Amino acid sequence: MKIRKATMADLDVVVDILRDGRNQLAERGVDQWQGDYPNVTHVKEDIENGYAYIVKADDGQTVGTLAIVEAPDHFYDKLNGEWLINTENYVVIHRVAIHSRHAGKGYASKLFLSLIEYLETERPEIKSIRLSTNENNMAMQRIATKSGFKKVGTLHGVFRPSELSYVYELLTKVRVA
Repeated sequence: MKIRKATMADLDVVVDILRDGRNQLAERGVDQWQGDYPNVTHVKEDIENGYAYIVKADDGQTVGTLAIVEAPDHFYDKLNGEWLINTENYVVIHRVAIHSRHAGKGYASKLFLSLIEYLETERPEIKSIRLSTNENNMAMQRIATKSGFKKVGTLHGVFRPSELSYVYELLTKVRVA
C-alpha cells in the first residue's frame, strides 16, 4: 500500500471517498461527519496546504484518503486528558476513509501501517501522531488501538456542540533513537 499527496486533479476522487465514508458511518448509526463536514471546501484547503493524501492498494487502485495536518492543531487545545509527550513535533490525522468498494480487505489497517512507516521514514522530526474519533465510531477506535495508538483523553463539543470524541496518540519509533 502506498500513500501520496493529493493534487487538485484528485479533488473529485477524494470528495467521493469522503462522501462514501459519511454514508458508511450513517449506515452504522455513527453521527460523525453527518452534515456539511467534510465538504469540498475542506478538501480543497487540505490539497492546497499539502495535507490531503490518496491511498493506493498494491494493485494501483485508489482505495482511500486521509489528511495529515501539521501542528499545531488547535482543535486539541481543549483536550481533557494528557498527551504521552509534550511536543510541537506532531501531526494529526483527520478525514480517514476507505471506500466501501474496498471494505473488508484490511485496507484500513494497512493504511495505518503505511502511514506510520511513511512518517517515520520521510518525516523523522515527527515525534507523535495524533487523532480523534467520535465516541460511537467503534471501527476507527479498533483500528487506532490495533495500530498501537493509546487513548489519551476526550474532547467535548469541539466539532459539534454535543459530540464526544476520543483522542489517541502514537509515539513514533524515531523519537526513541
